[in-house]
Amino acid sequence: MTMLGTFLKPMHPEGYRFVGIFAAITLVLFWLWEPLGWLGLGLTVWCYYFFRDPKRSVPLGEGLILSPADGVVSLIEPAVPPVELGMGPEALLRVSVFMSVFNCHVNRAPVSGQVTAIAYRPGTFVNASLDKASSDNERNSLAIQIADGRRIAVVQIAGLVARRIVCFTKVGQSLRAGDRFGLIRFGSRLDVYLPAGVAPQVALGQTMIAGETVIADLSVATQRLARTE
Repeated sequence: MTMLGTFLKPMHPEGYRFVGIFAAITLVLFWLWEPLGWLGLGLTVWCYYFFRDPKRSVPLGEGLILSPADGVVSLIEPAVPPVELGMGPEALLRVSVFMSVFNCHVNRAPVSGQVTAIAYRPGTFVNASLDKASSDNERNSLAIQIADGRRIAVVQIAGLVARRIVCFTKVGQSLRAGDRFGLIRFGSRLDVYLPAGVAPQVALGQTMIAGETVIADLSVATQRLARTE
């Protein structure tokens, strides 16, 4: 990889319109007052950076559950999957990945399988790092059935400044682990509900890379421990 390639990443098509708007406003600001124009230029660069869509090295292996988002692990706790997915009332272990406005916001499938359900539900826009965001905020939920018949839920949750959840996939579609399936604009969170008996292999505060970091292994029932230094 070249030095230029380290900093310049492909941009997802969802971002073209926004970068164009920011750029147009920047030109007007330069015309009005140059210092404002430089501020607009900085925001335009940030907008491009927000919609970046870098390639990822997806781990290959049976039973791996990957992070669907860039960010940090904000919650690991038992919770009932969204009722609209019809996955039952039993609490499953939920791993939440919080994305700040500086993270890449392209979402990737945590596992390979078939999408059996997609359910959108409107809601509020409280800080996505809070526990109640899972139940109160706008969300889009997917159920993915893997080869052994078990289903894994992945939920896109809007955040404090997020106002648009985008889902690229459809019910019945087959996904490979690491495939792009959606995007959330401007700060949000992704929840993954692990099958019963599966333990997370990540810790609170750990940095996640979508499509690369292994959240759990279906064959491992013991949680991996970690220390913070």
